[in-house]
This record gives sequence, C-alpha cells and structure tokens, in this order.
Amino acid sequence: MSIYKGLIFDLDGVLVDTAKYHFIAWKQIADSINVPFSKADNERLKGVSRMNSLEVILEIGGLSLSLREKENLCKQKNDIYLSYIRRLAKSEILDGVKEFLAGAREQGYKVALGSASKNSRLILERLKIEGFFDAVIDGTKVTKAKPDPEVFTKGAEELQLENEECIVFEDSLAGIRAARAAGMRAVGVGDPSNLPGADIVIPGFTGITIDDILS
Repeated sequence: MSIYKGLIFDLDGVLVDTAKYHFIAWKQIADSINVPFSKADNERLKGVSRMNSLEVILEIGGLSLSLREKENLCKQKNDIYLSYIRRLAKSEILDGVKEFLAGAREQGYKVALGSASKNSRLILERLKIEGFFDAVIDGTKVTKAKPDPEVFTKGAEELQLENEECIVFEDSLAGIRAARAAGMRAVGVGDPSNLPGADIVIPGFTGITIDDILS
C-alpha cells in the first residue's frame, strides 16, 4: 500500500505553459534596459521569484540598480505578463493534466499547488481547474524561493500531511531540489537531462495515471 496521500504541483510548465508569456514580458524589460536576453537565459528563471529573476537579468547585463528601480521594473514585467494571463483560455491547460487531476482526486489524494507565482489563483480560475485543489501555496504565502523547500513544506502543512507523504511534480531543477530538500518524492515533468535528481521523469501527463507515478 502506498505511503503517499498528497500531490503538490508546480504551475508553469507543469499544468500550463505560461513560460512563453514570462519570456515575452522579461524580454521587453531586458530590452528596455539594453540587456541581451535569450530563451536559454529564460531557462534560468524557471521556479524563481520575480525579484530574483530580475537579479539574474541584471547579472547578465552587468547592471546595478536601486531597490526602487528594481521594484518598478518588476511591476512593469508583471503588468505585461498579466495582460496575457487575463486572456488565458481554458484550452491552454497542458494535455492530460485535467484527466490526471480528476483520476487522483477519485482515488482520494489531496492536491495542492506549490508555485512561486503570485498570479496562481487567476491562472487556475482561467483554466477552470481551481476546484481540484485543496490548498494553494504561491508567492503571496512564501518568502523563500526554490530550491528552498518552503513552498512544498507549507503545502504539506495545509494538506495536513507529513512531508514524506507527498509527491511533487516539477519542471525545474530548482523545484526538484526543493522537493528533495523537503523529503518528498520528486517527479520531473519534461526532459530528463534538465531534471537530474528527480525520482522519476515523465514527458507530460498524456496517458499517465497516478499508478504510473508509483510504479
């Protein structure tokens, strides 16, 4: 019998592909301060908070800005990003996700979101999947970015479960490290070469059931 009772999902790249909108927004910000920013650079921002993402861009450009300037750029980035997210269609949920969530709930698993995004609830609402989640831990509830395990340990706490009873689904190396630091089973979603340390890696949720994760 499985010891696992809870599932904790990252958002971007796991449930929905909003990474493209993050890239568009950060690219505009980088261009505005004359910093070259590529899709490869954008990979470094996965699972990272907004301010820390900006710090990466400033590092790339060799720039130093005041806190006020950085806060202003972060606000600009979020405004650009939100302009896309508010138009997000429920069809943009990644293939197989809704079926996987429904199947897991039918088997009695508790489900939480564990994301650095402060726009998580808006995205869940736009995708019409907010009803699948017992808890939402996002950037409004945590202060430490992945690979710190805070977002996942708080998820277990809100689900009223022990850390070792939870399985985390992540598409970033920082997220995998955070899950392992929390003592949770780490399921990578995506390319195995980008997710060293995961207990198991799946390409996506199409045709995948919770039993496949446990095997």
